[in-house]
Amino acid sequence: MADVARLAGVSHQTVSRVINGQPNLRPETRERVERAIRQLGYRRNSAARALVTRRSGTIGVIGAKTGYWGPSTVHRAIQAAGRQAGFFVSATNLESLTRAEFTDALDHLRDQDVEGIVLISATDDALEVARVQEATGVPVVVIEGAEDRAKWTVGVDQVAGAALGTQHLIELGHVEILHLGGPADWTEARGRLQGWRAAMYAAGLVPSLHLAGDWSARSGYELGREIARRTEVTAVFAANDQMAIGLLRALAEAGRSVPEDVSVVGFDDIPEAAYLIPPLTTVRQDFTAVGRRAIEILQAAIAADGTPEPERLISPELVVRSSTAPSPGRKQSE
Repeated sequence: MADVARLAGVSHQTVSRVINGQPNLRPETRERVERAIRQLGYRRNSAARALVTRRSGTIGVIGAKTGYWGPSTVHRAIQAAGRQAGFFVSATNLESLTRAEFTDALDHLRDQDVEGIVLISATDDALEVARVQEATGVPVVVIEGAEDRAKWTVGVDQVAGAALGTQHLIELGHVEILHLGGPADWTEARGRLQGWRAAMYAAGLVPSLHLAGDWSARSGYELGREIARRTEVTAVFAANDQMAIGLLRALAEAGRSVPEDVSVVGFDDIPEAAYLIPPLTTVRQDFTAVGRRAIEILQAAIAADGTPEPERLISPELVVRSSTAPSPGRKQSE
């Protein structure tokens, strides 16, 4: 470290601040130190550092092998932000989202002396395990956790996002708006259900049509075949884009045109959404911002020095494409 400081023309303390990802450094100073680090091939001795500071410099991330765009993108963002903040990131991916697997994963990470943990899949079991974990002194940040059930949590405002998508359909004149929801034990699914209902009630409509899938395109297709038979339904707000994809196929097979007969709104804005037939109107979540914010909150929790936490909720954005149009009844009246 002293060699790096001499080459960069800065103090030993400045090099330490750069290595530990501390803010309030001039960009040119940070670049000069990083250039010296690269030139000298410097690598800090993590074992020695841990002995001196009594900190491992390691955080854990628990995700699930779902392959869904949202969780996997958040996972990558957390790993990148964690490394930029100076942490080693130890990742664990679960085969299934059971309480036993969550507990085993937490125990595994605690055995590595992690300083904090980020938990990506916010099911009821995950929230309960995180609550129990708090007693050990290792902070756990839950992605999309319920604020009344998780001490540290961060995510997109699911209720506001669902209200955005539903309100868009209401403004197009739709009255019979069905919600194709996610699993009831996920906080995200409950938030989107709440937002759909709130928008419907605010417009004086009755939010009675609700079917629950499992986030997969397959469940969207299977439930979509039932939705296609409900000729009174002119619009569907789907709780994620994958289920919306399955729904689009079911409607096409039943001869119901999108958006002429049925308008469809998804949630997430996966990369494929803009290239479907028709391109999918959806609610965009900034998953990269969620990952970065999770690390910021985890740093504040680890420091426990009164540092204010960043805002926990990130605003969603409605992306309007060609899968939504005025309701058939409104077009006829015009």
